[in-house]
Amino acid sequence: MSRVHQGGMAVNLSRRSFLVATAATGALFGFARTAFALDAAALAQTDPAASAAPLFEPAVWFGIDHQGIVSVNVPKAEMGQHIGTAIARILADELEADWNMVRIVGVDTDPKWGFMVTGGSTSVWATFPVFSRAGAAGRIALIEAGAKLMGVPAAACVARGGAVHARGRSIGYGEIVRRGNPARRFSADDLKALPIKPAASRTLIGRPVKALDVPSKTTGAAVYGIDVYLPGMVYGRPKLPPTRYGSKVVAIDDSAARAVKGYLRSIALNDPSDTVPGWVMVVAENYYAALRAADLVKVQWQSGDTSTVSEKDLLDHAAALVADRHQGALLDTGGGDVDGGLASAHKTLEGTYTTTGVLHFQLEPVNAVAFEKNGVFEVHTGNQAQGFILPVLAKALQVPVERIVMRTYLIGGGFGRRLNGDYTVPAALTAKLLGQPFKMVLTREDDTRLDSLRSPTLQRLRLGWNDAGRIVAMEHVAVAGWPSLTVFPGNMRKGTNGAAYDPFSISGADHWYDVDALRVRAVNNDLAQKSFRPGWLRAVAPGWTNWALESFMDEVAHAQKVDPVSLRVAHLTGAGRNAGVAPSSVGGALRQANVIRRVAARAGWGRAMPADTGLGIASSFGQERAMPTWCACVAEVKVDRRTGRVTVQKLWMEIDAGSIVDPDGALAQAQGGTLWGLSMALYEGTEFEKGNVKDLNLDTYTPLRMIDVPDIDIAFVDSTEAPVGLGEPPTTVVAPAIGNAIFAAVGVRMRHLPIRAAALKAALDRH
Repeated sequence: MSRVHQGGMAVNLSRRSFLVATAATGALFGFARTAFALDAAALAQTDPAASAAPLFEPAVWFGIDHQGIVSVNVPKAEMGQHIGTAIARILADELEADWNMVRIVGVDTDPKWGFMVTGGSTSVWATFPVFSRAGAAGRIALIEAGAKLMGVPAAACVARGGAVHARGRSIGYGEIVRRGNPARRFSADDLKALPIKPAASRTLIGRPVKALDVPSKTTGAAVYGIDVYLPGMVYGRPKLPPTRYGSKVVAIDDSAARAVKGYLRSIALNDPSDTVPGWVMVVAENYYAALRAADLVKVQWQSGDTSTVSEKDLLDHAAALVADRHQGALLDTGGGDVDGGLASAHKTLEGTYTTTGVLHFQLEPVNAVAFEKNGVFEVHTGNQAQGFILPVLAKALQVPVERIVMRTYLIGGGFGRRLNGDYTVPAALTAKLLGQPFKMVLTREDDTRLDSLRSPTLQRLRLGWNDAGRIVAMEHVAVAGWPSLTVFPGNMRKGTNGAAYDPFSISGADHWYDVDALRVRAVNNDLAQKSFRPGWLRAVAPGWTNWALESFMDEVAHAQKVDPVSLRVAHLTGAGRNAGVAPSSVGGALRQANVIRRVAARAGWGRAMPADTGLGIASSFGQERAMPTWCACVAEVKVDRRTGRVTVQKLWMEIDAGSIVDPDGALAQAQGGTLWGLSMALYEGTEFEKGNVKDLNLDTYTPLRMIDVPDIDIAFVDSTEAPVGLGEPPTTVVAPAIGNAIFAAVGVRMRHLPIRAAALKAALDRH
């Protein structure tokens, strides 16, 4: 059960009733079109010429046809988060469009869309100013053209509900486009100069409206990457090498596979990009033949040098890296003498925290279709970061990037996995070798072995406070595999000591707490980097940095014998670098203090609890300091001392994400993030064994099950500030809130994720 509040009022947003009430609509598929356009063709059937008539396109981001249908070009991946609806709503609000006439169009790769990536909870934050001003441009141009048609001054006109109104008359957008032939275009500089509505004038943003992408998903008309079919296509399943890197094919024996009807051949792939070294692709006329044949093909490999790497090896190496103060990059955290502060502190505390690797296990296993036509390679797949993988594909295929087009499809679960487009490379290489369309779909086990898992991590925190309890010095060191280092080196940053670091490996440690001196050090686990392909997974670094930080803050509070809420609020003063800046972090740390107070009040913080039951709190700014989403969570847990089993009875979540563009989507994101945070806290994680992840399917990898879902109470702060991200921030506060609640319940501090019952039982026995 879950509830959502906004502005202090409970809002009933039943997803079931929403689906029932929404009319079904179709989605068309074709080579030259996106696979997830919600097409206007059905509406144009009464006037076939209308669909062929030129669009009015005041900006590259949308067009309006002669019937008044507004088609919004969405350069972001749709993976269940309703991003197309959110972006279209932003534009339509400023355009003053009729929502029933709005359609979303997922676009294929083209330089005009800019750098294409969907991740880091940045989509709404990044597109809000762009699409708001695009909508404003359209409104201005339509008012000007509509005024001419009605013979009135533009100043006498107002746009509302898909029409221009003046002096008791009105003219619809479709008629304006058809009769007025508006042709005004706005340059990028023109758009930047346009004002947008004040929050009080919004008509679509923040209000319940139907999601544009739900009907096709409900009826099965939506097309995902795994659905792609091309005439003359053959299929393949790979044989994966024993190590992610360094393995080489010595010999292939396909004699047994030749008995499989439809089997064609097995190919050792030569990959100049070194994305999939040592791969053998088993090709057949149909997918089932490829599956059967792959089981029969025998490959002899020369194994890479990480074939014996274990979880213990990774963590032991990380511990050695932490101990070497010369390792890693230092973040710019405002300076201060950390070593001197620790040496002169009234009291100090130190803690080490670890996490295992986490797998994605998205519903749709990775897949891709590729072919070459007229010198251009087409890759059909669902992908979150076309901008990341296009240069890699160019290197693998040995062609200019301009000769590659990626077609857009719905994604059956991304969560950061499809930010790494490595799975497109073997499909493209095979298609090039075969000279015909080729489709690769990984099995669940193959998908898991190839997964870009969230890296195992080790973190050390040290902290000192004065005799008044004020934190005077703090150090946070985090060791992990770095996604950007392998997948997109352009993301790498320079530390104050000149060393490079991946911001996605350390964000969250550069917190908003007011301390006199803070040192944050990001260290790459080079053994992890060689053993697997570190990836982004919902929240990335804050999923582990906040686990350590907020657990450690709780330890500090108990060491000082002060209330954990009071300690946090006392250090969230909003002073100096923590004051926040416009437009995205206005209010700074004071907004984090606010969500802490609000969630504590809602949860009844400080009330007497039954035996072995406790409340724990944790807070965060979510993803990045440049676009903070303030979150706070209180967890109520009960611990079974006999077994060590933890039952989460309730989670309270308070979120300040600025202006909420899509209330239903916001709730869905917050629910999903909260539940995944719970899953990674208690249930979900894998270990390394002999150079690979130990768990390959859901028989041994055990995410949260429905029976273990607690009551969830989610609230959003009513705000008109700039909208920020919602996909990931809620995940970051659940695990530390649960860990802190366990301590409150039974006095045992857990410092490793996931918190397994056996480990807690052992800790209770030692306690």
